[in-house]
Amino acid sequence: DIWMQITIPNEFMPNGHYNIGMTAGIETTVCKEEWIVGANRMNLVIGSSKHSIEVLKQTAYEKRNQQNQIIGKVQLETPTEVLFEGFNENIWKKTNECLNLPEIKEQFCFLFVGHWMQGDFGHDRKNIGLLVKSFLETFKNKAKQPALILKTSQGGVSFLDRDNILKKINDIKKTVKGKLPKVYLIHGDLLDEEINELYNHPKVKCMINITKGEGFGRPLLEFTQTKKPIIASGWSGQVDFLKSDMSVLLPGSLNNLHPSVMNNWFVKEAKWFDVDRMALGKALKDVYKNYKNYTHRAKQQGNYCKENFTYTKMKNKFSEVLKKNVIKAPKQVELKLPELKLPKLKKV
Repeated sequence: DIWMQITIPNEFMPNGHYNIGMTAGIETTVCKEEWIVGANRMNLVIGSSKHSIEVLKQTAYEKRNQQNQIIGKVQLETPTEVLFEGFNENIWKKTNECLNLPEIKEQFCFLFVGHWMQGDFGHDRKNIGLLVKSFLETFKNKAKQPALILKTSQGGVSFLDRDNILKKINDIKKTVKGKLPKVYLIHGDLLDEEINELYNHPKVKCMINITKGEGFGRPLLEFTQTKKPIIASGWSGQVDFLKSDMSVLLPGSLNNLHPSVMNNWFVKEAKWFDVDRMALGKALKDVYKNYKNYTHRAKQQGNYCKENFTYTKMKNKFSEVLKKNVIKAPKQVELKLPELKLPKLKKV
């Protein structure tokens, strides 16, 4: 009766009486034409953020006939809803249990969590290369230096994957002269509970993510429950739950994608976010130097997310979406049974 599919929209297939497609969309400003066509095959499309739905709504292509004449537009016609990715309150929470990090001597660490994906320096989607370089340049030659922890990989857990990440870090370090702060790599799979212990480690003071685009940005949401400050790009999915008066949302500009990141999902007309590097350096220094000024706002951010973005709240909202769009309450109909005429029985 109800068919639900969670994938990218071009793969949506209507296999039920009522068809729902769920997606985090694309991280850029424009999606492919096939995504709009796929979305229009469904009865309802649910996106994980306002950004993911707005991109689908704003993307349009010219429809042409065999003579290449414009005969209309390919644009989204299917109704949409936004359903956030709620965090599990039983996992993501304050705890005194902490991941063992004996190699890290620094008492103040910035933390990044996410994949280091394809793209030349400054063009990978999570923008990790630029983050590393900006961190090194901001704190080089300082008498007292914080550290940067990267919980990252290229999508695998092999030694080869780890060594490729270490090579990228070392190549960036060679471009910065002076006494450099430490950059630590945590590589490989961890349980959710272990990641939560990493988030709550007393040496981890702040999460930072200068991403170029997010369909939602769930690690950022999960980290809010530590009640520690967050520095993040002020564009795309994460701004649904990160507030500018509670977290540090960095300014920037929308620019074209670099050829080194192009793949089957991106289109050349699309843009995504480039963080303002001066604002990034200023934020890093200020959070490090005036940390106590940010802790009250971080607590407000954590409380706001706990009130509005939990798994329980997500389930409740999903129920409302289904009732609104799918489950139509039947009208009460009076049941009238026919009067049965029984034949007269003869005595035997």
